[in-house]
Amino acid sequence: MPSSMNIESSLEEGTTIQNGKNKLAPTSEANEKKPMNWPLLLLNCGFMAIGAIGGPLLSRLYFIHGGSRKWVSTMTQTVGCPILFIPLFFLYSRHRSNPQSPPHFFIEPKLFFFSAIIGVLLGIDNFLYALGLSYLPVSTSSMLLATQLSFVAVFSRIIVRQKFTPFSINSVVLMSLGSVLLGLRGDGDRPPGVTGKEYLIGFLLTLGSAALLGFLWPCIELCYAKATRVLNYDAVLQFQLNLSMFASITCFIAMLINKDLKAMERESREYGLGQTMYVVVLVCGSVIWQFTFVGALGLIFCVGSLFNGIFTSVLLPLTEVAAVIIYHEKFTGEKGMALALCLWGFTSYFYGEYQNNKKAKAAALSLKEHDHYNY
Repeated sequence: MPSSMNIESSLEEGTTIQNGKNKLAPTSEANEKKPMNWPLLLLNCGFMAIGAIGGPLLSRLYFIHGGSRKWVSTMTQTVGCPILFIPLFFLYSRHRSNPQSPPHFFIEPKLFFFSAIIGVLLGIDNFLYALGLSYLPVSTSSMLLATQLSFVAVFSRIIVRQKFTPFSINSVVLMSLGSVLLGLRGDGDRPPGVTGKEYLIGFLLTLGSAALLGFLWPCIELCYAKATRVLNYDAVLQFQLNLSMFASITCFIAMLINKDLKAMERESREYGLGQTMYVVVLVCGSVIWQFTFVGALGLIFCVGSLFNGIFTSVLLPLTEVAAVIIYHEKFTGEKGMALALCLWGFTSYFYGEYQNNKKAKAAALSLKEHDHYNY
């Protein structure tokens, strides 16, 4: 874990992603050339790992012991957003006390508008995922969600004009093969009480969730690129707060229509682990899921949507391993091979980024020496 001094320095520096007057094409080039902010990147990788592994396990725990309200499970994925007020209060206080801080702390109106639209879509995506998870084991659901990498690759090329390198192409191919390999014998671990039709519905809904999520990540990167002001990590947290708030509002309206609020009282009394644990599972799930989205938006800010998709795909097989240990789900040879392919693909991508970052630093040093010589 990076030191607090390095992290605070990283947060304070900020990064200009793109000026709103420019076209988006140069954005990818700019992102490739800027030096990697390693402390902030590692911090968000840690957040992502906590949420991506712990979130699905807690959501499945809700369903295993008698939870059945799909919109309640959906709500837990974003309703934990008020915890973001804690770091935002700290960052705002530091912004007020530092005379060298940028004049604006709060995000500009158009980013607020974009976050609202994406938040509503994220609420729908979370519902698709929650409904699918109610019919599928965590391991199978994670496998299907790993296919988002293929969707991210396609949409990032169309939306943000992501440039592919041999390393990133190799990574996408390896991880996609891992997901396909897991799908070859996915119906062998159907949960007890789930019919073949329900299993198929869960399969298709989770796949649809992966497709929509693969579309949303490049859209968030596009929003960053369209920012007129300097975009720093303060703005990223505000964007995440707004996004989660609107996703939660969408879920809350659906819960009212579906009369879930009244049903929760009865459900908590009948919950297999007890009424207290019912509340604990939902509250802990809300907090853990928030780490997922904070980490995801942070990774998009530091590197891009493609890297976020790749890192997510690496974590999903680890979630499968955790589900096998905790819930005693089957761990087949296909799952082991898929895990190896995902780790191989991630290593390939990370090595490529390391080489690109090394070249960018060398080019910047050469340009600096050239300017000094001319001076």
